[in-house]
Amino acid sequence: MEGGTRQLDPESLGSHIARLYRAAYGLTGSRQDAEDLVQDTFERVLRRPRFLRRDQDVVYLLRVLRNTWISSGRAKRVATARAAEEIDEIEAPIDPITQSIEGAAVYDALQELTQPLREALVAVDVIGLSYREAARALDTKEGTIMSRLHRGRAQIAARIEAGG
Repeated sequence: MEGGTRQLDPESLGSHIARLYRAAYGLTGSRQDAEDLVQDTFERVLRRPRFLRRDQDVVYLLRVLRNTWISSGRAKRVATARAAEEIDEIEAPIDPITQSIEGAAVYDALQELTQPLREALVAVDVIGLSYREAARALDTKEGTIMSRLHRGRAQIAARIEAGG
């Protein structure tokens, strides 16, 4: 364990399920696809344990989740039609706001964004990474994250104000 690194503890993965599920749901727009994506992510992580810097578990897991999503082809399939009952069926780990009408509208609007904007919003606004952590997880610059957040939030607000 050089330079303050340690191996990711498989036992600690459970503590990240809620955040990863919210991120996966934000990326896929589908409860089933989100569950599959989290499972595939954990499978990849457990097959190839890594040494991480202190407190970098979530950043690493988000990067694996994103790469898994892209490589599986789900990035090309944006959910276009979801039944209203699927939103009602969403249980924890989605927080109560996503079960409200406004929360559903935000998740619907999120699916309309381009992939880079959606990834930035999911990283920062959905799972709560700092700008620096999001930049590291998405392999881009911090300024790019801030720009994408600004544009993505503006586009979501405009869609919601326009009624969808």
